Order: sequence, then structure tokens, then C-alpha cells
Amino acid sequence: MRTDLPTSTLLEMQRRMTRIRRFEERAAKMVKRGLIPGTVHTSIGQEAQVVGSCMALDDDDYMTGNHRSHGHPIGKGSPLGPLMAELVGKATGVCRGKGGSLHLADFSVGSLGESGIVGSSIPIATGSAFASKLLGRPRVSLAFFGDGAANQGVLYEAMNMAGVWKLPAIFLCENNQYALSTPAHTVTSGNIFERAAGFGIPGVRVDDGQDVIAVYDAVKTAADRARAGEGPCLVEVMTYRFNEHSEGLRIDNYRDKEQIDEWLSRDPLDRLAGRLRDRGITDEQLKELDAEVMEEVDRAVEFANESPYPEPSVAFEDLYTDEVTAV
Repeated sequence: MRTDLPTSTLLEMQRRMTRIRRFEERAAKMVKRGLIPGTVHTSIGQEAQVVGSCMALDDDDYMTGNHRSHGHPIGKGSPLGPLMAELVGKATGVCRGKGGSLHLADFSVGSLGESGIVGSSIPIATGSAFASKLLGRPRVSLAFFGDGAANQGVLYEAMNMAGVWKLPAIFLCENNQYALSTPAHTVTSGNIFERAAGFGIPGVRVDDGQDVIAVYDAVKTAADRARAGEGPCLVEVMTYRFNEHSEGLRIDNYRDKEQIDEWLSRDPLDRLAGRLRDRGITDEQLKELDAEVMEEVDRAVEFANESPYPEPSVAFEDLYTDEVTAV
């Protein structure tokens, strides 16, 4: 059953998807100009999957990402300035300029971190779910991972642990159908969501991951179930990245033009904009929303440009945490 969300919520979904799109478009340009060290992996095209998932969570729920995860904290409400500052390695970044594009986190919105090591953030989300249960807190933890990570053993260790202890965890596979340039169907046997049955937990697939409401419904159902003490769920979302695996990478002939064009015709921003028009939102209002987001991105870049780089003296700070006692 599809959720009948109020227009105000749909507008917020559109705003957050637009933030991701414009932020990452700007970041891609900055990489080409040499303004961001290394590279960035954009989730352009996958915004519905990101925002639908993040908005189905509560504000204090946890999540972990992967190498393609600037969009996830944006989808959960992070301000853009500290994220952009992190990408360029500035001291005002969410990780004080030490995480960069591949390893950023924003604890203020429950983002516990992302990693370029495939599948490595899955046990972190599982651990935070265990902590929530142990402490009696009604928080859910969501682990984002790609179809490539779906074949990493750590996922199955985590799902087994979460299933045994009925942890409030959601394992969400962002199946954009390519692990770098390797088609998922050439390395993955069967359907990923069906693997949940081996651990006695529900598994569902969102076939149209370009539909933000369909993603929201699936993740909201899983989150409500987890919060009620009924344990974890595996959600597979079929989606597609429009850009190359990472900015600046050039690999030809593993995706044909017809496939790309078909997915481009299902742009998640355009699709939700159509629903908003059906509810009386005008093209002018949608243009104003986009202009407001562009101003946010401009301010984020200005904030990053004006911020200092970290002092060499702080290089060895933040390597270990201070011991804390849970209250």
C-alpha cells in the first residue's frame, strides 16, 4: 500500500533530492578543476533511493554509508557547508577535514560514517543497533551498501547476528547494477533480497527505486517493524547512477547508450515534480525551489573556500576515542 504523504512532505523530498543533485554536480566540477583532492563518487540518479530511505527514518536514527555517500547525510538533513568543507579538506568540515569524500560522517544527523572499503560500514550499523537495544533506546540503524558489497561475507555475519538478537537494523542494498564496471548479474547468483530467508528475516525488493515514495514505503515498513522489536529486514532497491563510477574515471563500453537513456528518462527529480504538479504546485514554485537550493550550494562553496586547512598539530588527534560511560 502506498503512503498518502502530505504535499509538504513531498516538497521536502524534492528539496532534499535537489540538494543532493546540485551539491554533487558542483563537487564533480570542482574535481575536474583540481579543487577537491582525489575523486568523488556521486549518487546522481539515485536520489530517490537515498531520500526515500533517509526520510523514512526518525531524526535520531543511525545510518552508515559507503564510498558513494555524500547524499545520505544530505538526505537526512545535514547542512551543506560542513559537507563541502570536508570534501576540500578544510578544518570546518564534518570530520575536521580528515575524512574527505570517501570517509565522512555527520553525527548530528546520525550518520556514523562511510568507507571506501566495500561492506565495511555494515557491522558498524549492526553494532549501533545492538547498542540501541542494549540501552533500551527506540533507535533504528540502517546500513547502506551496494550490489558489489552484497557478496561480502561481513553482510551475512551481520544479518545472522541481527537476526539472532532481533536487532533494530535495516540492511539496504543500493542495487545500481554495477560494481564499478562489473554487471551485477555476472557475479551475483539469484536475487539479493531473497537471501534474507536464510537468516529468517524479511527480504523485500523495490523494483522502481526511482520512485521516492515507493522507497519510503518499504523502508518505513522495515523501520516500524524494527522499532517495535521485531528485528531486522533486508531491503533491495533497484536504481541507477547516471554518472561514471567516480568523477574523472573513464571506462568505455560496459553500459550501452540505450540503457543509459532509458534510466535518464526516469529521472527521480522529474518524476516527483510531476506528482507535485498534480497537487497544484506550479512550475514557478519548482523553479524557486531549485534556485534556493543553488543558493545553498553557492554558500556551501563559499564557506568551504573561506575556511582554513587543519593545522599540522592536530594530525594525531581523533585517532582514538576517549573512554565514556553510558548513562
